[in-house]
Amino acid sequence: MRKLCILTIALLLYPGYPVLFAQEHNAAPERHVSSPVAGGGPQSKASDGAEAASYIIGPEDILDISVWREPNVSRVVPVRLDGNISLPLLNDIQAAGLTPMQLAAVITEKLKAFLTKPQVTVTVTAINSQTVFAVGELGRPGPIRLLPHMTVLQAISSAGGITQFANQKRAYVLRHEDGKDVHYPFNYRDLLRGNMKGNITLKSGDTIVVP
Repeated sequence: MRKLCILTIALLLYPGYPVLFAQEHNAAPERHVSSPVAGGGPQSKASDGAEAASYIIGPEDILDISVWREPNVSRVVPVRLDGNISLPLLNDIQAAGLTPMQLAAVITEKLKAFLTKPQVTVTVTAINSQTVFAVGELGRPGPIRLLPHMTVLQAISSAGGITQFANQKRAYVLRHEDGKDVHYPFNYRDLLRGNMKGNITLKSGDTIVVP
């Protein structure tokens, strides 16, 4: 009886109350849907700052292959030294030399023989294929993991800096391009003084030589 009285008062004061009540309790929950890419799945991306549109997958990279609603096909896989990865149903697939979006498109196309409208995401979770080398009078000569947009000065810092015996004026970056070896000289002392001439952005396979 008490509830009936309260409802009667509510109807008199707020004629639209029943409509509002129905809208609040019957409204469908909000949905968030990822936008698909040309490859058929959500947009692919590479972690650690590497952009999916331009990053080229290489051997020893670690990839997260996610197939929507197909956990038995999804895998975190390494790129083998031969450039291939292995996935259920598909066996070996060439991954090295492709961007994550390109690889997602390849996997999507192959999965169509087994699944209906597969949606594939490829994420690079560890970038191990991008390496430069530092040799000569450095604190820690050897291979250096190449970070996005890494410069000569940053790489030398990662290598422990130069030693007291280094010839700071005759250092250079050795790069193989267009079928030949090219030298990019730099003066380490000038770099420290703020003269950034020679502080080039490195590419995978470059060798920093500090005599």
